[in-house]
Amino acid sequence: MTPDDPLLKILACPLDKGPLTLLAPGDALYNPRLRRRYPIVDGIPQLLPSSGEQVPEAEHKDLRHLS
Repeated sequence: MTPDDPLLKILACPLDKGPLTLLAPGDALYNPRLRRRYPIVDGIPQLLPSSGEQVPEAEHKDLRHLS
């Protein structure tokens, strides 16, 4: 998945239904509102609530500028 992938515009967080940010190098999608990261496995976003992981506050501060 790349930043210009049209699919990125329609993908949403399964918890709050808001937009997601693609993290470099394209291996995860990030929801800065809930501080949750969803993996991309073999090019397929894993957007089940159980597949997301909570991002620690320190890492969230580093990722915040991406959203």
